[in-house]
Amino acid sequence: MQFDYSIPVIVAGGGAAGAVAALAARDARADVVLIEQDAVPFGTTSMSQGLLCAAGTAAQRRLGIPDEGDILYADIMAKTQGKTDTVLARAIADHAGPTLDWLVEQHGLPYELDVRFKAAFGHSQLRVHGWPGRSGNDTLMYLHRRLEETGVDVIHQARLVEIVDDGAGGVAGIVIERPDGSREAIGCDSLILATGGFAGNREMVRTHIPDAADAHYHGHEGSDGLGIRLGAALGADLADMGAYQGYGMLTDPQGVTLPPGFILEGGFLVNQHGDRFVDETHDISAVVHPVLAQPDGRAWVVFDQRIEQACAHIAESVQLRDLNAARAADSLSDLALRIGTDPARLAASLDDIRAAKTAGTPDSKGRLWTEPVPEAPFRALRLRGAIYHTQGGLRTDGRGRVLTTSGQPLHNLFACGGAARSVSGPSCWGYLPAMGICAAVTLGRLAGTEAARQTIAKRPP
Repeated sequence: MQFDYSIPVIVAGGGAAGAVAALAARDARADVVLIEQDAVPFGTTSMSQGLLCAAGTAAQRRLGIPDEGDILYADIMAKTQGKTDTVLARAIADHAGPTLDWLVEQHGLPYELDVRFKAAFGHSQLRVHGWPGRSGNDTLMYLHRRLEETGVDVIHQARLVEIVDDGAGGVAGIVIERPDGSREAIGCDSLILATGGFAGNREMVRTHIPDAADAHYHGHEGSDGLGIRLGAALGADLADMGAYQGYGMLTDPQGVTLPPGFILEGGFLVNQHGDRFVDETHDISAVVHPVLAQPDGRAWVVFDQRIEQACAHIAESVQLRDLNAARAADSLSDLALRIGTDPARLAASLDDIRAAKTAGTPDSKGRLWTEPVPEAPFRALRLRGAIYHTQGGLRTDGRGRVLTTSGQPLHNLFACGGAARSVSGPSCWGYLPAMGICAAVTLGRLAGTEAARQTIAKRPP
């Protein structure tokens, strides 16, 4: 194919993974172009809280948190029951901390250790980092400002439609399409796919994740699996295509993600009858299935003013407060009337919790209550289960290189973010909190650095 022009490194996709990959390649002295299909970058990153987990960071060391890559690796393997790729898990565990420090120290992202996000849902240490008072969209906008400042060209409204095979186990270039239907062919030395997952493609979800086929999708419609499909057409292997982040606490009808802190501080779930149905602290992702199994696929989270205040600093909590979304009541019986549940059954649910707390034993659902039990006046929010983003995709090695079905690397094709397999194992129960952006930026940095290294190695002396 005749190319209109050539660029050493092309990154396809302008979310957190693609932006970090482009920054890393640029830091390694490669010329980079990033293509983004939207007029304004958005996607999965922008719909998140912007949190990422990382071990052995400078922020942890300042607070005396004894964490390191070995501990995070052990947590990943334990959460996934040993069913994730060990090479990838090792790479993410070892490089997440240095990647976060690089983003903070070299590029000025104001990430801090969120000491209010407890070590829970599979994390054995305090290691969730965030941007106080901000969201994933703020993170993404900051990353794109850094792209501009570091000289990375970003082509907006350019959709990847074809990857050109070089006939030698790699990529020669790509074809992009503009909104008016015109196309451009661009050659490259390395291509990094950061085009997102496939949760927005209902056909792919039905094929690979049948247990979530009817779940509400809370994500960007651009996550249609394009990069995964194009990579597979080149002979790339796919792995863990049944993995995804589910969440059972999307407020209904507001569509705002309820922060996990509402549970970790002592909130509990009941169905429309007032009955509890799950240990809410067992799994942040897999709880989506018990919620979906309830009448009408809905549930209520019950909490109190103390819990509400403990989570008041989180952006989603502010949204819910501004929307006056919570049902409030001075007594449990009044709350039952307000949310349409059986007062006696709701009271029995709370009595079971109180008895377990007093005895210091797990309640009837297996939850051990170390936090205070909610007290009047009460609050409640209606919830639904949803799929947020997929965790399976193109199989890569520890440097972000895409691997073929025979296990060999496509020598200059890389993948990160939703386009690449993550470390959540084969299903939803292996997802660790804040692992989505952690894997995206960590693999993004590794892929960008390696793509630049290969490109520079080809330069004539």
